[in-house]
Amino acid sequence: MTSSAYLWNPPPVASLPVRGSAQRLPVNRLFFVGRNYHAHAVEMGRPVDKAAERPFYFTKSPQTLVESGATVPYPPGTSNYHHEMELVVAIGRPGFRVDESAAAALVFGHACGLDMTRRDLQLAARDKGRPWDLGKDVEQSSVVSEVVPMPGTVLSQGTLQLSVNGQPRQRSDIAQLIWSIPELIADLSCFYHLQPGDLIFTGTPEGVAAVVPGDRIEGRIGDVGTIELTIGEAE
Repeated sequence: MTSSAYLWNPPPVASLPVRGSAQRLPVNRLFFVGRNYHAHAVEMGRPVDKAAERPFYFTKSPQTLVESGATVPYPPGTSNYHHEMELVVAIGRPGFRVDESAAAALVFGHACGLDMTRRDLQLAARDKGRPWDLGKDVEQSSVVSEVVPMPGTVLSQGTLQLSVNGQPRQRSDIAQLIWSIPELIADLSCFYHLQPGDLIFTGTPEGVAAVVPGDRIEGRIGDVGTIELTIGEAE
């Protein structure tokens, strides 16, 4: 079907730069893992017992994706907009009901990510047992750096850190993930046919906090790279 068959032009394909390549990675879906660091689960008032639970997820629209280095407006409807620094796994091969031992084969690479969150709206919805969409699926709230190709490789350690205006906020290590990358891929593939271009945000450590217009966020994960975001004025 040609573009002339549509009432208006469809949105462009969401994509990310790939380190060392002129080709871009087309993004399919955005999956987010909730409470995957013990200290963050505690600061959110919901400790995790891995022996009795399995991971839980939420999604965001690909239209929320923005590249590292952007300036985004402070979003409407909130007075408590939070940063959450995360390791992102980019899926490069399809998989369904994947065994944990075979999960690495689905990995194309890794990136740094920010899951920006209207915390006040998320917590209000959580406390009422309602969906988190207004708190999480926020325009221009899924920030991702360039993707570093690491086919068939999963990361099990590496320092994750974030600062705001040069002041440290978050610092941990990927080794502190409650559910590892292979565990997450195996579990998520029980519910979805994973496809190339799916991104999995693996969770954030403790230290999440509010930002305001004018703040500059900078983060780094081990050898994966860096991420930057500036918060602009509200529209």
